[in-house]
Amino acid sequence: MTQAVAAHDTYLSDFRTFEAALPPGEPAWLPELRERAISRFAELGFPTARRGNEPWKYTNVAPIAEGGFAYSAGPPPAVTPDEVRSGIVWDDGWHNVVFVNGRYSPALSSAAPASGARIASLAEAVRADAPLVQRHLARYADFGDSGFTALNTAFLSDGAFVHLPEGIELRTPVHLVFVSTSDVRPTVSHPRALIVAGANSAATVIESYIGLGAARYLTNAVTEIALEDGAQLDHYKLMLESGDAFHVASTRVEQARDSTYSSLSYSMGALIGRNDLRVVLDGPGGSSRLNGLYVTAGRQHLDNYINIDHAKPHCTSRLYYKGILDGESRAVFGGTVLVRPGAVKTDAYQEDKNLLLSEKAEVDSKPSLEIYADDVKCGHGATAGTVTEDAIFYMRSRGLDLEQASALLIQGFASEITDRVRNAPLRAHLERLTLAALRGFKHGFTS
Repeated sequence: MTQAVAAHDTYLSDFRTFEAALPPGEPAWLPELRERAISRFAELGFPTARRGNEPWKYTNVAPIAEGGFAYSAGPPPAVTPDEVRSGIVWDDGWHNVVFVNGRYSPALSSAAPASGARIASLAEAVRADAPLVQRHLARYADFGDSGFTALNTAFLSDGAFVHLPEGIELRTPVHLVFVSTSDVRPTVSHPRALIVAGANSAATVIESYIGLGAARYLTNAVTEIALEDGAQLDHYKLMLESGDAFHVASTRVEQARDSTYSSLSYSMGALIGRNDLRVVLDGPGGSSRLNGLYVTAGRQHLDNYINIDHAKPHCTSRLYYKGILDGESRAVFGGTVLVRPGAVKTDAYQEDKNLLLSEKAEVDSKPSLEIYADDVKCGHGATAGTVTEDAIFYMRSRGLDLEQASALLIQGFASEITDRVRNAPLRAHLERLTLAALRGFKHGFTS
């Protein structure tokens, strides 16, 4: 992979300041991990090269590389509960764990009754569960070929830790809320999450990313998920950043035998957004279902890069993403379903559908298959188009005006994804967000 090494002296200097402010007594492996990561970032930089760089072919990260985002080693600014809860779904009965600029905030968090699961800050988990954390941390999110992941790992000091012991079924959702604040200068935070689900455990985890303030900032997030034999996880990721923000997120999922991973990604906001998800089905009988809805307007750019690795036989995957694009926005959908040698009886399908509400909106959709085994069933598809005049005419013949007819048709397009949200409060929240976004669209339909 060809990458241009962008100017990144600021990050290297900030790392040394960050390193000097770390508390004593950390296990030796953690500083060593950071040093390897910052050294790799110094080699890689950001993926600004376009030629020969397939994963970033349609997304220009030069505005991020040249943004001069500063990391603050000091305590995060004061944030009120109302500020946090105003832009997200919130339930006091959930396990709500809040982070401000990547750092755990006990004052903003709220814990549900004891459940047998361990839900804590990553800094606390390193102290209390060092062997478990060491066994999984940075194992799935490899920073060898990613400057963004290397940078996140270099600045690793806190984050979210969720551990489900064997057989534990968590009935209340875990809500990880990552809040970014803005300053007079561009700032960066590096949220981190580690989720380990023991054999035959089950849980729902929601990740919400929001921004406070109008200034420019960068959220560079990494989430690692390990599912042991028979584990089940419903995972929702909500990117609800400020309109002038940048958001780059890498999620890595490792599935063992007979495990089930259900994911739903909801993305709106952010000037440039990147959702990089890789799932490895590393045990027979594993199943993954990946759904996504992205809503863009103005000059927003959103990139979904999704890879599913069928490493073992008798596994199933389904990927279904939808996009609604308005204004001069642009979306990218790419990635690969890989079927490795010996992964017989694989059943995989991926599809991306896009609704373009403006003549200036653009989508680049490139699903692909790499199959190295026989006796498999695989397919993929991609579509992009507008609301048809016939559909508008049919709705208007029922007494609806042009705005009502187009809004209902677009909402129906989106609801195929939002209806798959199993948690009722979360589903209602996403429906409200989508409806509010539709009201701001300038539909290119004629009467």
